[in-house]
Amino acid sequence: MSNVPLMPLATAVWLVENTSLTFKQIADFCKLHEVEIQGIADGEVAKGIKAYNPIISGQLTRDEIDLSSKDENRPLEIKSTDIEISNSEKKIKKYIPLSKRQDKPDSALWLIKQHAILKDSQIAKLVRITKNSVTSIRNKSYWNYNNLNPKDPVSLNLFTQKDLLDAIEKAERRIKREKKMREKIKQNSTVSF
Repeated sequence: MSNVPLMPLATAVWLVENTSLTFKQIADFCKLHEVEIQGIADGEVAKGIKAYNPIISGQLTRDEIDLSSKDENRPLEIKSTDIEISNSEKKIKKYIPLSKRQDKPDSALWLIKQHAILKDSQIAKLVRITKNSVTSIRNKSYWNYNNLNPKDPVSLNLFTQKDLLDAIEKAERRIKREKKMREKIKQNSTVSF
């Protein structure tokens, strides 16, 4: 299936509506049958399918379409579609449905109880609520504190286990740094006498 445009039917609809290419050229490019292209032109096939512009997606150029429009024996050439796929996970803000939003304070409470070394800002970032909310949950002054039930945020799919382990690791490094600083200060204060 190499050299097939993305969304071939939608691409065919766009080519039929916006170019003077032959049905055969469009069919060959989209890897569809000429009869399907004829049906698209007649409005019998692909009803309700939104046209997909192959120029915007980088699969065709305007020049390529013009060249093939002038010579009906010239096939359309798809541009190289080497799409770079990176392994780095990008942070994507995920929509949380209203029914699941109560899980955020519950998850914050769970993190406070299970992983007390996490700072409020880390919990807020993980669960995606405000730092003030986390602080009020920790101080038991949250407006709905009595109705909170600690729930594991990983099992609720609010973030991954890897995210949690990274946050815990970061908190442990911070605690070690703070401990070293306290020892250094203590050492310096005893030496000065």
